[in-house]
Parts: sequence; structure tokens; C-alpha cells
Amino acid sequence: MPPRSLNAQLRLQAAAALELRRRERVRARGGDPEQLLPPWAAEFKQPSRYKVAWGGRGSGKSWTFARLLLLKAAEQPIRVLCARELQISIRDSVHRLLSDLVSSMGLGHLFDVGQSYLRGINGSEFIFKGLRHNATEIKSTEGVDVCWVEEAQAVSEDSWSLLIPTIRAPGSEIWVSFNPDQETDPTYRRFVTSPPDNAIVRRVNFDDNPWFPPDLELERAYLARVDPDAYAHVWLGECRTHTDAQVLGGKWHIDVFEPGADWAGPYYGADWGFAQDPTALVRCWIHERRLYVEHEAWGIEVSLDDTPALFDHVPGARAAIVYADSARPETINHLRERGYQGMTPVRKWQGSVEDGVAFLRTFEKIVIHERCKHAAEEARLWSYKTDRLTGDVQPALKPGNEHLWDAARYALSPLIRERKSALYLFQDGTMNAEQERLAAALPGITPEVLQRVADVPGGACGRCSAFQGGWCQERQMQVGAADPGCVLFDAQALAA
Repeated sequence: MPPRSLNAQLRLQAAAALELRRRERVRARGGDPEQLLPPWAAEFKQPSRYKVAWGGRGSGKSWTFARLLLLKAAEQPIRVLCARELQISIRDSVHRLLSDLVSSMGLGHLFDVGQSYLRGINGSEFIFKGLRHNATEIKSTEGVDVCWVEEAQAVSEDSWSLLIPTIRAPGSEIWVSFNPDQETDPTYRRFVTSPPDNAIVRRVNFDDNPWFPPDLELERAYLARVDPDAYAHVWLGECRTHTDAQVLGGKWHIDVFEPGADWAGPYYGADWGFAQDPTALVRCWIHERRLYVEHEAWGIEVSLDDTPALFDHVPGARAAIVYADSARPETINHLRERGYQGMTPVRKWQGSVEDGVAFLRTFEKIVIHERCKHAAEEARLWSYKTDRLTGDVQPALKPGNEHLWDAARYALSPLIRERKSALYLFQDGTMNAEQERLAAALPGITPEVLQRVADVPGGACGRCSAFQGGWCQERQMQVGAADPGCVLFDAQALAA
């Protein structure tokens, strides 16, 4: 082996010194640097029916639970059910996390790791199931010693009612890890608001993680700077507030899906990061008046030279037409020179942001793939401004948490310019369910008028029959004084 250069030796010495200092800090806080367990993990080694770790991002909850379970399974034969609300394939589970840790923890000689299974040579077994679509299988699962429910904020009350009686072996435990969403969610109410007896419930955040990574520190600092309320939710584990101010409130949910051959798309859009703002790329589809967000790329402080590599995480992007923020023509040219020949500046017009938001809200549902973590987070946090004193929702958008949705607006911009409403993307001569409902609400409105509604510029809200106590029943949102008009009011104006 050739001798190392002086610079390489110095870098190796610096890395070794840094590692020794890290281990000293972990020991000083009571942690175990060899097993990579943070100090808060100690109490979770004690027996308890329920073990709950909840809080903000970057706390190491999932990694810590996975390490504890692997150590436990290596010591004695146990059966572990790894559950989550949604799991279509093994890729949606914690199988990959556990498999990677078997290797990094030096436990490869104690486990048999397969593409869809994980077993200990001592008889331990890990099972991976989704709760929502596997009720019969869950009920018939016997002999579970530990059930770990990951991303438990999404678990419904029905799923908890099904799962808990199933975990009935003597001394069995239910481990729960989650980042909270709303105070009314079943998981939060069950384990935080009113925790059961014989439960260890611990709130953990990023500052409880001795190995909090530098790339997440960039994201944490960015959100703390631009949106303190969102920061409290994402990084400190606070429940969301002002849910009625959500731009996409009531419109979106997370699922696992594969695009069909008859789906329209894919559509690609890109938003550029300025200073510490994120750079984002999205790939989405349209099917039966639903928007499907399938892939995302997202990063903070991504250099111009690193942007192509970031975008390569989105399949097909290099060969596609990508509508990008036209405010950065030099960035578009740079991407074109590096293989993104289809990078195209998006056309903007007066009111294009408002038109884009209205277009997104006219989809019957926005379905975000489970892998698109930032798209889901922004969907939760993207909101209108609220009055500091009264809490009333204002018509102006609150800056921040919109980067992937700006990219989605750009991706769909040709459709937005032409239609202005997703209700009329596919016209076959008959009225769809939304048009039929609108026709019933407005007797005498013809299908021809309904089809013309999308082309009518919206004025200020006309306080029509759907407006009750400051709330628009048509759009399921609070309405400000300057809020743009909606389909229902525009149809009334056309019919007059």
C-alpha cells in the first residue's frame, strides 16, 4: 500500500481527534458511544407495556429504537412486529434502517438479512406490516413480544383499536415513535394528552441527539430564521396551530402509489434557492382530477455545480421538459449546459401565484407519495398570514414552506394558464360530480356555463349563499375581505 500523503495523514488525525472528543461528550452525558445510544435511551431499557418517544425532527428516535431492538433481539429470541399505518411494500417499512444498522453495529454474524425479512440466528424474527390494509393479518399475528409503531402520528383510532388487543403475549410491549401533527390526532391524545398506565413517555428533540448531523442543522437554522411557528412544530415537536390558515388544508393526504399507464404526465417543475432558501424539483401526475406528487428533490445551500446531481434524484428529469422559475435565467442556462436540455423558464403573469394556488385547490385531492417527506411537510406548513392579535386568517400568503409547491405550480403552469381550474381538465361532454353539485346549487345553470366558469377572472368574494360566518362552505376555508371569488360565485355572475 503506498504511503499516505502528509495532508491525508493530517486529515485522518483530525478526524480521529474529533471522534475521541465526540465519544467523551457522549460519555459525559451518560450515553454509550460504542452502541450509539443517546442518554435518553437508558429508561427505555426498563420493562413497560408502552414506550413512547415523540418530538421534533432529528432527535434520533427511529435510530435509537432500531438499535435497542436489535440489541434485544441479539441477546434473546424475540418476535418483533414493525408496523406503520401505510405499508404497500417492504420498501415502505423500517426494514432498510434495521438492515443497515445490523451492518454498522457489527451484528452481521448474529442476523440473517434478506430483501424482505430479518431473522436472528437465535430465533429472533422481525415482521413488517401496514395497519390500514392488513387488518386480518394483524389480528392473526401471534406471539409478538414487541410491536414498534413507526411514524405513529398517522395511525388512526381504528388501527389502534385493532392493534393493541393483538399484542397480548405475557410481558409484551408496544413501542411508539412519532413527530406530532395536531393535538386532536388519535396517537397524540392516546399517549401524550392522556398517557396510559405503565407507560414510559419521553419527548425528545434534536438537542437530545449527540450525533445531530450538519446537513440537518442547515435545515433547522433555515426554518428557525424564516418561520418560528413552523420551526416549533417541525424541530421542537409542538403541535400545529392555525390549521384553518393552511393553503392546502383538507386537500392532501399521504399514500403509496404507482402511476398508471392512463395517467397524464409526468409534469416537472423546479424552484431555485436564493441564499439559504431550498432548491427544489418535483415530478407529479394527474389522474381523475387528482394531483399525484410522486418524486421530489430538495436541498438547502445547494451550489450551482451540485444542482444537477440533486435533480438526478428525480427519475426522468434530465430527459423531460422542466418548467423552472424564470427569475434565474443564468441558473437555467447552467442546467442546460450540464445535461438538462429541457429546462424551460416558466411564463409568469399578473396574478399567476393566486391562479396557481386556486388551481391546486380545485383538485379533488392531492396525493403525496410517502417518500416525498418535504412535500408533505410543506403541505402542512404552507399557510396564509394571520393577524397577530385576533388570529384571523389574512388573504396574503405567508412566505416560506412553499418551495416544492412553487415547483408544482411551475410544472402545471401551461394547464393553469389555459384552464384555471382542475375541474375542467378532462371534458367528455358530460358533467362530473363537482359540476353536478354546482348545477344543483344553482338551478338553471347549463353545462356550457359551467364549462365557461374556469375562464372567468375571479373578483373579490361576493358573499354568496356558501358564505356563512366568515367561512366559505364551497372552498372549506375562511374568507378575508379581499379573498378572490370562487367557482360558485363566478357561475352566479355568468348566469345573471
